[in-house]
Amino acid sequence: MNMLKKSIAEAVGTFTLVFAGCGSLMVADRFPGTIPPSVIPVVFGLSVAVMIYAVGHISGAHFNPAVTLAFAVGRHFPLRQIPFYWTAQFGGAIAASGLLTILLPAGRAYGATFSSVVPLKGLAWEGVLTFFLMFVIMAVATDTRAEGTMAGAAIGGTVMLAAFVGGPVTGASLNPARSLAPALFQGQLGQMWLYTLGPTLGAVLATFLYNYLRKDSGRK
Repeated sequence: MNMLKKSIAEAVGTFTLVFAGCGSLMVADRFPGTIPPSVIPVVFGLSVAVMIYAVGHISGAHFNPAVTLAFAVGRHFPLRQIPFYWTAQFGGAIAASGLLTILLPAGRAYGATFSSVVPLKGLAWEGVLTFFLMFVIMAVATDTRAEGTMAGAAIGGTVMLAAFVGGPVTGASLNPARSLAPALFQGQLGQMWLYTLGPTLGAVLATFLYNYLRKDSGRK
């Protein structure tokens, strides 16, 4: 599969995640009573799951710069392809937020993520939640012993669980592209370091740990 097709798949997948997930937050803000808060984590999880099934066989369905970097660090993804994937992921996310801004009336929320706790605790929350996500991704996407057909459900379910638990605390971004896009349009970039460093550290740590567990059990 050539790099252009992979990049387009990553852009479409990340666009869908932001358009559906952040879009649900924006619709709830602009049309009160239409989307209950309890539904929003489900929207994020479903958007990830369906796009994994849609384009996972084309690009691997990262949709997340932290996931791409962690795969590369863990030697499951070529380092030279990182710039193409990051460009597609950030570009798809920004395009989704831009289109939402055009299509919806003006409002207060754009789906940006904010930490409700002090920054270091917020950093830890994002790191731990992304650790869970990447650990599951490593299991279902890189280990032949796992049930590959359940990858979308497992990963989407993890995103959903993280959003239910961590949503009220940090917004449960787990994804620098998902946080950057709405933050640009909302003009709130002050905490982007938290939503970049936290997910990156969590994802890389999960990759190292799962690689260790796999080798320890006789798998490469």
